[in-house]
Amino acid sequence: MNWRQHAACREEHPDLFFPIGTGAPALTQTEDAKSVCRRCPVMERCLRWALETNQEYGVWGGTSEAERRALRRTRQRTPSRSRHAVSATRS
Repeated sequence: MNWRQHAACREEHPDLFFPIGTGAPALTQTEDAKSVCRRCPVMERCLRWALETNQEYGVWGGTSEAERRALRRTRQRTPSRSRHAVSATRS
């Protein structure tokens, strides 16, 4: 079964998850969307999907656009365990 069928956001208007702008109303809307995510049983799967598919806009898996950009940057800077393990065995 598709994880989206269990998502809490299915019962919400999609516009809630796509705030426009960066002012106070957009920040409030982002927090409202995140509150839906916090009660969602598939929040982690949603975030993983958003990162895997490079969702640039909206609130996904309880994260804002800026938060996902930061997660992507962190992932790019952090060497994978396998690469780290290989380099350690060659030393």
